[in-house]
Amino acid sequence: MAELIDGKVLSAQIRSEVRTEVENRIKSGKRAPFLTVVLIGEDPASASYVKGKAAASAEVGIGSDTLTFDASISEKEVLDVISRLNADQKVDGILVQLPLPAHIDERKVINAIDPAKDVDCFHPQSVGNLVIGIDGFQPATPAGIVEMLQRSQIPTAGKHCVIIGRSNIVGKPLANLMLKKGIDSTVTVCHSRTPNLPEIARQADILVAAIGRANFVTADMVKKGAVVIDVGINRVEDATRERGYRLVGDVDFEAVSKIASFITPVPGGVGPMTIAVLLQNTLKASNKQD
Repeated sequence: MAELIDGKVLSAQIRSEVRTEVENRIKSGKRAPFLTVVLIGEDPASASYVKGKAAASAEVGIGSDTLTFDASISEKEVLDVISRLNADQKVDGILVQLPLPAHIDERKVINAIDPAKDVDCFHPQSVGNLVIGIDGFQPATPAGIVEMLQRSQIPTAGKHCVIIGRSNIVGKPLANLMLKKGIDSTVTVCHSRTPNLPEIARQADILVAAIGRANFVTADMVKKGAVVIDVGINRVEDATRERGYRLVGDVDFEAVSKIASFITPVPGGVGPMTIAVLLQNTLKASNKQD
């Protein structure tokens, strides 16, 4: 039976480390880091994520505020907000909660953020730094996965890491992180056009599922003893639950946990790590502005 990689426990370690560093900053006469989140529209999931980020920031002593706007706000008005935040020396990190309304060009908004305040690591400059190995902000979910592996003392050097999913948020940046010196994995990225995907998945020492399909990874796709990281969060109907659904990952947890050596749960796995890395990035942003 696989050992559980508990994202709640590991993220609590990171938050404790960040809190200590923030307290030391304040003791030395510096101000606390400050994060501003821009929330557009009334998507319940986005609102929930933002609320969680604000609570986590407060817990570690990072100041934060959330600027909320109606979904009808114009693209120019959003860009003006970003421009003001870029110029505000009290704001260390800027995070625009995605997705945005259809009439707003997501790429334009991301590109408008000052790379020095890009704590989500979505700006092309941040992505470029990641690819060529320049130290900078870490993409939150991929970096959270690497933290999980390292803090669980799971070897990565020379291991075959197979990533299912090629998104700009998880798959592509994680591939670059796993290739970094010091991590040193051999990486294969699979996607919807990959032939013989199960066969490739079975070669993985570290298998990462980030495809957004409930229970996509089945036991016959996993090599015995593999480490399995489940990034997916999917709602499936469940009449036995009060809310009428339950959350599951991209991995058939019950079956795969009998084969893998380590596995992450959903919820309580990768999700908490994402917010923890965001806090690390906000602290890093403030240190850079000193």
